[in-house]
Amino acid sequence: MVQDTTVDTRLPQLILAMITSNLSRTGPTRVMFHKSSYAGKQMGLRLDSVIMTDNLITALISDIDSMLGYCPAMHLVDAALRVTLGL
Repeated sequence: MVQDTTVDTRLPQLILAMITSNLSRTGPTRVMFHKSSYAGKQMGLRLDSVIMTDNLITALISDIDSMLGYCPAMHLVDAALRVTLGL
C-alpha cells in the first residue's frame, strides 16, 4: 500500500503499487528487494521482487484477501514514487 494511512477518503479502497518477480524490470521508478534481506523477510516475499511505483492501482478493500507483510524501507519506495509522480 502506498496510500497514507491517515488520509480518510471515505471510500473503501486503497492505492497499491504492483510487485513483480521479473528482475529485469528496473529503473528509477522501481525498487528491488531480495527475499533473504531484512526488508524482503518483513514483506513476506517468496521471491526476489521489484516494487513498480509506475504501476499503481486502486483496489477495493473487499478485494484484498490478506497482507503478507510491510515494507520497512518505504523511504526507497517514496523516492521512486516522487520520480513516477514528478514531485
